[in-house]
Amino acid sequence: MSGRKQFDVGTALEQAMRVFWQRGYADASLDALGIATGLGRGSLYNTFGGKDALFRQCLDRYAETYGTRYEQALTGHPGDPVRAVEAFFDVVLARIADPSVPSGCLIAQSAAQAPMLDEGSGACVRALLDAQRRRVRAALADSPAAPGVLDDLATFVVAVNQSLAVLSRAGTPDPELRAVARLACTTVADTLAHAAAGHDRPATSGDAG
Repeated sequence: MSGRKQFDVGTALEQAMRVFWQRGYADASLDALGIATGLGRGSLYNTFGGKDALFRQCLDRYAETYGTRYEQALTGHPGDPVRAVEAFFDVVLARIADPSVPSGCLIAQSAAQAPMLDEGSGACVRALLDAQRRRVRAALADSPAAPGVLDDLATFVVAVNQSLAVLSRAGTPDPELRAVARLACTTVADTLAHAAAGHDRPATSGDAG
């Protein structure tokens, strides 16, 4: 029928997301987006509202895809926050190792280019990072550690996640990425164990005496 879109919007959005993921916002030209989606500039604008609007929709799609997996990992081990964090990193490493998707992480890639984003896109990236941090923080809640310690641990876990994405794009081998994740889990476990022993933070050499 005349005027009816002859393409699948979801498929086009998936292809556009991969362009942003692989190239980053700055290098994801309209030509590259058009080639990936099979759409001309006019169709891109009419369907998605321009590059910035399309970018935000791709961020949302990425978050829906992987955010659900993070949520399942972090909520799948009630009463065992360390295992929840381990499961979270298992999902992260599985995404990184997946040969069918670009390396790294779209959110990390976008955060690195934050100065180039418009206000709405920058706010979207920050909101997605905040959502990830809230998920991790909720998984740590069943712990005797002080709230401030748990806040710091949640930020730490998210920071390690973003670092893994950057390292993977630089070609760091999988065993090295897994070593980083293991050390992060050990840090979480040691900090929570220290809190369970009645301390608010791990002891340092300066605390002796």
